[in-house]
Amino acid sequence: MRSLVVSIHDVSPVTRLICNRILEELADLGIKRTSLLVIPNYHNGAPVAEDQVFQQWLIGRVQSGHEPVLHGYYHQRIRSEHDSLLSRLTTEVYTAGEGEFFDLSFEEATNRLKSGLTDLSFLSGKISGFIAPAWLLGKEAERAVQRFKNKDEIVSRSLVWSTRARWRVATSMAWNRALGCMVRDCSLVRIGIHPPDYEHAAVWKQIVKLLREVSLERRAAPYGDLAA
Repeated sequence: MRSLVVSIHDVSPVTRLICNRILEELADLGIKRTSLLVIPNYHNGAPVAEDQVFQQWLIGRVQSGHEPVLHGYYHQRIRSEHDSLLSRLTTEVYTAGEGEFFDLSFEEATNRLKSGLTDLSFLSGKISGFIAPAWLLGKEAERAVQRFKNKDEIVSRSLVWSTRARWRVATSMAWNRALGCMVRDCSLVRIGIHPPDYEHAAVWKQIVKLLREVSLERRAAPYGDLAA
């Protein structure tokens, strides 16, 4: 059976309600197991460890089959006056300051990983997954991550959308329309959903259409199942 991994990004107390609506609509499509990319303390202002309502909600989602994945710690990279032009383009233009693990030292990356796992320790079971915010992972941060996970690799394209500007919406929708056709016969299809995607009617319509098409002959499962 071919696989479909749907991941919900930026899960935090700030986005709990909209993430819940996304999960409800996915369940209506027959997709009842996803990977939930949890931010322990979004922008240093939404600590999961201090929010019991969020904790109980996440416990319920995990018990129903969804997989918690550590998604950075703050999900935010503070701009430095010493940033190079390339760093600014990568972390500010490409990702609007969200590339937290882009250039962390080994020690700082290790500390944030440990803190994240501690903050999510209210969940039963070990959290084995990590995805860097904006998929930006520097060499030292990657070395730190490798202390917590195995090194096996599965190469696969991921379909994601950007809604920060009209041109980004148009570009990502056109790209994913083409990419959706390209990956249709692949053994694995990955679709990443961000909370703002749900609030953009055209983007959400395209996501639902694509999910209906690719889920017909695929088993929806989280990353952990795939890795196992």
